[in-house]
Amino acid sequence: MLLALVLSCSTMHAQQDSLSVGRKRVAVVLSGGGAKGMAHIGVLKVLEQAGIPIDIVTGTSMGSIIGGLYAIGYNATALDSVARAQDWSYVISDKEDLRNQTLRDRLREYTYIFTTGLTFGKRDKNAGGLIKGKNLAELFQQLCTGYTDSLDFSKDLPIPFACVATDIIDNSEVDFHSGRLPQAMRSSMAIPGAFSPVRLGEKVLVDGGLKNNYPADVAREMGADIIIGVTVQGAPKVAEQMGGTMSIISQIVDVNCKNKLDENLAITDLHMSVNTKGYGSASFSASAIDTLIRRGEEEAMRHWDEIVALKQRIGIDDSFRPTILQPLRPMVMKEKHYVTGYTFENMTPHDEHFLRSKFHLRMKDGENKNAKNDSIDAKLAQQITTCMRVDLFYQTAECHFVPDGEGVRVIISAGNRKTIQLHAGVRYDTEEHASVQLSADFPFPTKIPMSANLTVRLGKRQMANAQWTFHPSSFTRPSFSYTFRRNDIDAFIKGDRDYNVLYNQQQAEILPINHYVRNFNFQAGIRWDYIHYRDRLISDKANNLVQFKNDHYFSYRVRLTYNSENNWVFPTRGARFKAEYAYVTDNFTQLDGESGMHDISAHWRMSFTFGKRFTLQPMIYGRIIVSDVMLPIFGNIIGGEWFGHYVEQQMPFAGIGNMEYVRNNFLAAQLQAQQRIAKNHYVLLRVAAGQQSDKLKDILDHSTLIGGQIAYYYNTIVGPLGATLGYSNHTKKPHFFVNLGYEF
Repeated sequence: MLLALVLSCSTMHAQQDSLSVGRKRVAVVLSGGGAKGMAHIGVLKVLEQAGIPIDIVTGTSMGSIIGGLYAIGYNATALDSVARAQDWSYVISDKEDLRNQTLRDRLREYTYIFTTGLTFGKRDKNAGGLIKGKNLAELFQQLCTGYTDSLDFSKDLPIPFACVATDIIDNSEVDFHSGRLPQAMRSSMAIPGAFSPVRLGEKVLVDGGLKNNYPADVAREMGADIIIGVTVQGAPKVAEQMGGTMSIISQIVDVNCKNKLDENLAITDLHMSVNTKGYGSASFSASAIDTLIRRGEEEAMRHWDEIVALKQRIGIDDSFRPTILQPLRPMVMKEKHYVTGYTFENMTPHDEHFLRSKFHLRMKDGENKNAKNDSIDAKLAQQITTCMRVDLFYQTAECHFVPDGEGVRVIISAGNRKTIQLHAGVRYDTEEHASVQLSADFPFPTKIPMSANLTVRLGKRQMANAQWTFHPSSFTRPSFSYTFRRNDIDAFIKGDRDYNVLYNQQQAEILPINHYVRNFNFQAGIRWDYIHYRDRLISDKANNLVQFKNDHYFSYRVRLTYNSENNWVFPTRGARFKAEYAYVTDNFTQLDGESGMHDISAHWRMSFTFGKRFTLQPMIYGRIIVSDVMLPIFGNIIGGEWFGHYVEQQMPFAGIGNMEYVRNNFLAAQLQAQQRIAKNHYVLLRVAAGQQSDKLKDILDHSTLIGGQIAYYYNTIVGPLGATLGYSNHTKKPHFFVNLGYEF
């Protein structure tokens, strides 16, 4: 309410400026151009500095986004902050927000390079583009909080506003003067082929640049006396520049953007064309945004004398200062609103009850007034929509607020349901060569939502996994899984191959306790393993005590996992922790007639960043086995880059590339220095020290294992590409390793 009052007062002041001075009405017109439209922010900064009043804003595509936000109270400084604060690689994708995901769901983001959803039966209204734009739509909902209801853009916004879209049904121009502001902005920037169109009644709306990329005529129709316009189009592309899908789409849009351009420039009083050479519609990197905003300021400053001269035509002098709307709109992200009630659209009663229970929402209007959440903010709204997509399997979800008396009514809308979600990952390294992993999720929208997952891995290590998971309204997800592995393993002793073994492993696990809370996952259950050795090749120097025996094993397991790292490949902040205890038997109580095997393992890593590019990552880890029976299949193994890569109990160790067997008790410490060079280039230096022993009390009696390695990686869209060179006093051999792709 305070926000509404302040904005109302600001609007009244702006209107009084115009009425009391009797000046002419000024419109700012902002063209489309994708990321190049960030330059509009720089121009607006200079107009504010010059004291130019802005009474009308019109825009197309990115111009509609910048202009729409300016019209509801984001001044140029606030727009600058908003533009720099976004993770645009996430915003212009359909990825889920990792902060609201379970660890298992987050892991998929760093495993698969391709994900798509399939919907059968009912037509998917959000189809028609590579990107459905759900993250863009959600961002607009958040930024426009307080202005998401159906409004008259000329009367209900602090500054009258209009934007342009194109109806591809009849190739007509659609000018938005009213409606839901986030929807209007999303319609105006739906680049054909890249983003799915917006369906509004019988209209199918795409980027307004196809019909009117610089809508000065719309501003004139709204009553503008003076028009200040900004365009960001570069020179036409030549044949050599037409290399990729986005460049072709961009060229099609740019060619069509010339519609009405000359006529609209002719009615413009001051036109500024920003130099965007070197940047394209998808140039959303931090450095590109910084440069484009600066170029917008520079272009406006070149017209400073003309801007100042406009004051006389407008009817104001140097003493005039327009009212800048306050407060800065980004604060709205933290504002809480009292909820008068909830409306659920396109949702079953079961789904409605699920959301009310999970987020402790008021069960019915006027009832349960002591519910935990009698207010809502943008963060909770985002958690609700994420849950709708992840737990209730909707393709799209939306949550917006409608003013209602002393508070807001929350409208929660669901799109079509997912039927199958497909994932694909590929990788190559010098140990296994090429590997492919395919996965499919099958949601079941039952009263208690359930999902099934099938995963297949092809390569030197073959794997097939099936998992069934329940999604109750609590944060616990009980699950059952079955896994078949076909492994080809080389085991080394101090750098020399001890033996090679080919074996099949069948594994079934029941987790009645599988509790997720943000970055935490706690699991408890029972597991069955069956190991069948197919073939083995033992060297002359092999340890004769190694016994290979086909057998069944039953284990009771408890796991605790925590991960708050901001990036699972090259983190710069956060921590990662995992601890597991297992009691392994062959008859539920004993192992080979003796007490069962106690298996305790843990690792803990933290990241500390110094400056913007350098990160130190200390880590401690280890595994302790207490057993009277030695089982090679469960023995301690070190080497490689990752935990559990070749076999479940594998622990990495700097300088050791192959799988090395070590004693039953192993403890280690590692320090990694990570230096980022340029945008996506990384140099990694890693040193490690470890102790091993047959008995824990003798852990310091043996010589220390020491290893080190240096690596270079380039972070590509298909995962890290790089090479590692290492050496250890355990193997006394250099090791070279090349990797492309995410680990799986």
